[in-house]
Amino acid sequence: MSNFIVSARKYRPLQFDDVVGQQHVSQTLKNALKNDHLAHAFLFCGPRGVGKTTCARILAKVLNCQNLTENHEPCNTCSSCESFNNNASFNITELDAASNNSVEHIRALIEQVRFQPQQGKYKIFIIDEVHMLSQQAFNAFLKTLEEPPSYAIFILATTEKHKIIPTILSRCQIFDFKRIQIQDMMNHLQGICDKENINAEPDALHIIAQKADGALRDALSIFDRIVSFSGNKITYQDVITNLNVLDYDYYFKVVESFLTSDISKVLLTFDDILKKGFDAEIFINGLAEHIRNLLVCKNKTTLQLLEGGEKLVEKYKQQAQLSPSDLLLTALSICNQCDVDFKMARNKRLHVEMALLKMCHIQQEIKAYQEGSPILEKKNPDLTSTKEYVQQNTTSKVEEKKKTIPSKPKSNAKFVPPSRLISPKITSLKSIEEEVEAEAKEDTLNNAPPSLESVREIWLKYAEQVQSPSNRTAIKNAVLDMEENMLVVSVGTSISENNIRQENRLPEFIRKECRFPALMMKFQVNPDLAPKNEKIEVKRPVSKKEIWQAMVEQNPLVDKLRETLDLKPDA
Repeated sequence: MSNFIVSARKYRPLQFDDVVGQQHVSQTLKNALKNDHLAHAFLFCGPRGVGKTTCARILAKVLNCQNLTENHEPCNTCSSCESFNNNASFNITELDAASNNSVEHIRALIEQVRFQPQQGKYKIFIIDEVHMLSQQAFNAFLKTLEEPPSYAIFILATTEKHKIIPTILSRCQIFDFKRIQIQDMMNHLQGICDKENINAEPDALHIIAQKADGALRDALSIFDRIVSFSGNKITYQDVITNLNVLDYDYYFKVVESFLTSDISKVLLTFDDILKKGFDAEIFINGLAEHIRNLLVCKNKTTLQLLEGGEKLVEKYKQQAQLSPSDLLLTALSICNQCDVDFKMARNKRLHVEMALLKMCHIQQEIKAYQEGSPILEKKNPDLTSTKEYVQQNTTSKVEEKKKTIPSKPKSNAKFVPPSRLISPKITSLKSIEEEVEAEAKEDTLNNAPPSLESVREIWLKYAEQVQSPSNRTAIKNAVLDMEENMLVVSVGTSISENNIRQENRLPEFIRKECRFPALMMKFQVNPDLAPKNEKIEVKRPVSKKEIWQAMVEQNPLVDKLRETLDLKPDA
């Protein structure tokens, strides 16, 4: 049998200073030991693989160490430390709550609390995954946890603090462990490489730390796997091959294609990615992260947010200098929309390719916008032919009015990425035609307010489309008047006003048909316009006496019953 020990066990910290990325916890515990402010119950919570159980074991070892250092670290040489390192300590009990979660197990633990430590000052109980205890087990543990003997200390560890009942939380001193930063993991892995005589590239260690997602134990497990694959020399290529990670170079090539508007290159690059077995959704998410990193590199103050080796950071800086911020922001927006709609798309590959094609045209559209040209520029023959087809099929009346309007001067405004510039919605001839027609109508708007007769015709035209009889009647009976840019609508009752206001499309319909977007609408109630034949009858409330008289008139025996029972009628 091999004597190989995994790195997570072989290089497990033996003192607080060796714990990676949890200085706020280790320093607090050391200060508590120094000032003799030690609690009787601790709760260590945080993600997996960040050092909760390790810190619990170190604390338990420190409490019974016979030769503490000046820095309040365990000596690892006394009989207590050696017995603990050899898993032979009777004063330290470790319990896995995932498999010992019943009331009987907790009662057995409480029974052990009654006995004083045989050697040392304290008896420590470490309960891992404490959130797995049942409700009955928690309740059985409450009294002992609140008032334990002076020699008993409980250290609880969990990954899901929200599952622990509040009565347990209130009895513990809580320490929140955070995810370990990538740079801290890289430094720890590099230290292991130095001890094991392993030559590792910084970019390779960065990929391992990034793949671990803040868990050092996962990083060490991946490290062992890579060492088994590549031996004593760990390269970046070996890591991405073994972990099936998409190479950074692909993303750099894709962004280069955006800068040069090279459609064929970006499609071939994406095809190469798919042939290597990578999922299209992973690619689009990675591309969005890559563009985010380029935006981070645009400013020196945000450069610290970029994590990676020196060579990789330098490569990001070079491409960030060549990439306009407008292009990156628009491409990031397209990536985000592509990711949102990815699950709904039937043809996943075509969906991503369409997004890549849009990103390839960003550079051309930026130049066209800055030069004051229309959105559909002649530089793109396909879009130009589509625009010409739409313009040829618009009405001659619109064309004649457009000729009378002077051309707009070229704009020198800086580019601000508008949503309509690279709009994901413009994917069909019909949508382009609607946009061109809308622009033509905007250009032919009449600045003079419409006449009252034309407004009345449009008003009655809308009334014919209304399905609700009450709303249709209210609209037809309304009296209209024009005051400059204001349409005054007079109605007989407030009910009629509410019926007309329910038609939310009416104001926009009037403005659109009149070609006068500045038209406003005002309502006023005129009682003279109310129908004369309608009389509103106001009902008076009936008193109890009147109800009693009506009952007696209908049935006289009721009054005799009242006299028999000697009751008094209500006043």
